[in-house]
Amino acid sequence: MSAIQTVTDLMTIAARTAPKSAGQDYIVIKVIEGEDCKRLGEAMTQYGERMKKRNFDRDGRNIAASLAVMLIGIKDAKSLDLNCGACGVDLCNDRIPAEHGEFKGPQCALRVLDLGIALGSAVKTASLLNVDNRIMYRVGVLARELGMIDADFVMGIPLSITGKSIYFDR
Repeated sequence: MSAIQTVTDLMTIAARTAPKSAGQDYIVIKVIEGEDCKRLGEAMTQYGERMKKRNFDRDGRNIAASLAVMLIGIKDAKSLDLNCGACGVDLCNDRIPAEHGEFKGPQCALRVLDLGIALGSAVKTASLLNVDNRIMYRVGVLARELGMIDADFVMGIPLSITGKSIYFDR
């Protein structure tokens, strides 16, 4: 077993066991490595050019150079029926998720917080093990488009083990 696989296994445990609203789990986790990282990175660069969006090329180069990428998202996340309006809809029963641009939404704000806690738990674990990482939204856009993960709203965590962080020292 490689060191990076051990790290992603521990990150998966951290994300899976992270606290979730009402104890309901809508978190989806997938790890990609090798050629899939290169394919995702290239797709990100092409998407940025096609959509004329900045920094997809920069982040795409980072993904292509990564040992692995952890994808974490939410899928079919039910509202908590609090009618809080934080998602932009007054009543939870009126929230009808549909494809809106790069992700499916609106999403229940508390479920998005669950995703954030899972992401934070995963990157904390990688950081404790001295593995360079960074949470990236652009990764999730193309991972969904390429069918690499079945989720409605996704973030990616690329992982690298080099002498300097490729995600921050750029």
